[in-house]
Amino acid sequence: MGTMPEGSSTAGRGGPRTLAEALRTRGDEELAALLRARPDLLTPVPGDLTQLATRAGTRASVVRALERLDRFTLQTAEALAVAPDPAPYDTLRGLLTGDEGDPAIEAALPHAVEVLRRQAIIWGGADRLRLVRTARELLAPAPTRPSPTGLGPTVAEATAGMSPTRLQEILAVAGLPTTHDPVSAVAALVTLFTDRTRMAALLDTAPPEALTVLDRLVWGPPYGEVTASPTPPVRWLRDRGLLLPASPRTVVLPREAALHLRAGRAHRTVEPLPPEVRPAATTSITQGRPQVVDSTAAGQAFTALSTVEDLLKDWHEGGPAVLRSGGLSVRDLKRTAAALDTNEQMAGFWLELTYAAGLLASDGAADERYAPTPAYDDWLTLPAAERWAGLAAAWLTATRTAGLIGGQDTKGRTLSALGPDLDRSAATEVRRRVLDLLATLPAGTAPDPESVLARLRWERPLRGSGTADPEANAARNAAAVGPTDLRSRIAAWTLREAEVLGITGRGALSAHGRALLGHDTAPADGTGGTDGTGDARHARAEELAADATAALAPLLPEPLDHVLLQADLTAVAPGPLQRPLAETLSVLADVESKGGATVYRFTPGSVRRALDAGRSASDLHTFLATHSRTPVPQPLSYLIDDVARRHGHLRIGAASAYVRCDDDALLGEILADKRSQGLRLRRLAPTVLAAQADPATLLDGLRTMGYAPAAESAEGDVLITRAHARRTPPRTPPAPVPDGPPLPDATLLGAAVKAIRAGDLAATVERKPAPEPAKNGELPRTTSAETLATVQAAAMTGAAVWIGYVNADGAASQRVIAPVRVEGGFVTAYDHTADEVRTYPLHRITGVAELADDSA
Repeated sequence: MGTMPEGSSTAGRGGPRTLAEALRTRGDEELAALLRARPDLLTPVPGDLTQLATRAGTRASVVRALERLDRFTLQTAEALAVAPDPAPYDTLRGLLTGDEGDPAIEAALPHAVEVLRRQAIIWGGADRLRLVRTARELLAPAPTRPSPTGLGPTVAEATAGMSPTRLQEILAVAGLPTTHDPVSAVAALVTLFTDRTRMAALLDTAPPEALTVLDRLVWGPPYGEVTASPTPPVRWLRDRGLLLPASPRTVVLPREAALHLRAGRAHRTVEPLPPEVRPAATTSITQGRPQVVDSTAAGQAFTALSTVEDLLKDWHEGGPAVLRSGGLSVRDLKRTAAALDTNEQMAGFWLELTYAAGLLASDGAADERYAPTPAYDDWLTLPAAERWAGLAAAWLTATRTAGLIGGQDTKGRTLSALGPDLDRSAATEVRRRVLDLLATLPAGTAPDPESVLARLRWERPLRGSGTADPEANAARNAAAVGPTDLRSRIAAWTLREAEVLGITGRGALSAHGRALLGHDTAPADGTGGTDGTGDARHARAEELAADATAALAPLLPEPLDHVLLQADLTAVAPGPLQRPLAETLSVLADVESKGGATVYRFTPGSVRRALDAGRSASDLHTFLATHSRTPVPQPLSYLIDDVARRHGHLRIGAASAYVRCDDDALLGEILADKRSQGLRLRRLAPTVLAAQADPATLLDGLRTMGYAPAAESAEGDVLITRAHARRTPPRTPPAPVPDGPPLPDATLLGAAVKAIRAGDLAATVERKPAPEPAKNGELPRTTSAETLATVQAAAMTGAAVWIGYVNADGAASQRVIAPVRVEGGFVTAYDHTADEVRTYPLHRITGVAELADDSA
């Protein structure tokens, strides 16, 4: 059996009468724990414990606190909401364990009660447990909102409007003696329903059909519709008070009767222990072989880097336009998916990942377009493992949720990639929690996804109910048989995204994934990296990224400095290439296929592209001979020489446009070609043709006809054409949307507790009666002479006094001060409220009173 929770010493009449009094009995560490668990209570810092208690009972704060309870703790609060107010601990335990008892529930209950007490959701001693009023209103049954327990109103609540005669009739039919007033009649009926023996005897006389009616109502909802002439079973129940009228056409099963039918349980199923995260059925493939998981995850990590590079390389000279409403159009998303050889959902994920990492943004120009940021160029220079760690860390902390892309918001508008309204504050917490659950399994073990979702729903049942996600039903990307609540959907997306990003391999958490989460090492202060100042958290994040980099680096393939040239005008890269080699080869050849090995295809167009970039034929021959492990095939050498021989033989410049060539016969051939009619060429001189097309159109037209012209400048020099890199101005990555107020660090908590204690001292300290006592909560009033005499006397004796003070802004406050010096119309004193020495003008002190002798 579980032990009695703390607080039992405050029993009977000596216990606290209000939540504020209960908070005054707490130590500083307990107050700090409350503020840490409910950081919304700190904004702004309450002036005293009464303000803290009032704020802790507001609806918004209570709802937020209830949303962060696990299922069993929430069930404990729900049971207390249907118990008498106040309720002894034994009554609460009986509502959860039932008549037969349950050792697991009894063992877990003290901790649940302590959590509720620590978060100021309940207060009072173990013999007088009280749920804060707002929480009781949210969790207790109501006609328009059934209780989560499925219980209905009590007999007293259900019979509030019933006539005394009708109450006496119910007593008579139930075999009870009549009474002289409704209160005693209700009490007699309650006594009957709560007496297990007498209630069982009454139900033994019930018709079988009546018991069937009760079976339908016992676990809720407790309301049922009846006709003007109810059936005999319903009439039998109604005559004995087992069904009470809730409206002219509705009856309700009273709470006391339902609890008897439930054997005393407030819930059908109580879950004192969290569901276990089970291994997946396919785990046997990797069980005991974490190196397989690490290798697979490393391969996925390398693919992720290649995908991001391909995406931003495709947008190197400027990406698609930004929609007027923000984001990427559906057409551009489809094009991006085709370029990355993936589906639209995954293309959206890669776009959001690069955006979260600060590698992609809008340029802010008049015709706003997306483009890589300057940070992308710095990112490219980093080792592969460091580049991956940056992407993974950005994904782990981002609140933008790529899984929502393609769905609809509450107004029916489609959510677009890189657009607004994709932030979900719960994303970071859920993403982190899913990976933490994976880390609890042995290395190399993949989880059963359904068990992960079940665990998350147990840990946050209210947040997992779907009420916090109004667009869940409208989202087109949620499968019909999949989860519908936001947290479960984010969890499912997390498992998929972690796999493609390389944090997991074959569904199991990798070694570098564990290092990124900090499960291999712990910070020296033992905080887990979640507390402390922002600088400390940032330093911890950098430390974890370095650990992940060190774990991943040995698993990634080393970049190669060579390719294998083949006779069919292709080159095979058997692995990742060094960046200079890869960049040059991407200009000289076209990528034909990717995979474990990349295949490049040499074509006349690709060779001409390299020549246009300023390379000569000899440069290309030298480059290939240097970086090929196989001899340069003769067909490839012929291709380079043939394209180079014709490259630049024709020169095109701006006249509007012209063609210049030393071979007038070649110009005549062009003029005679019917395909050149669209260019509207005419001969100006034996070696010059003029065109009415612009130079770029003329270049493309002649190249289509099979020629190899080169552009030239006004001075007659060949123009070297290289890709123009378009970059945005410096951009910062999008800031995550916080899930409520930030967690306070130890320094802030200490200062807040100190300020609340000082303010409470000023508000509650016992004072001697002032000559003119305050009325209606006003500040006390004393004359200037009385004020001066009192503070002078206190300065001489070293006593503390209580003052009413109005500052220069007209704000009134109450303070406890210990005067040190009085001169020049000012009093210098140690202010217990502010915990510092201050100087106050005497004319701003509205009144003063000595503290009672036992308060000094």
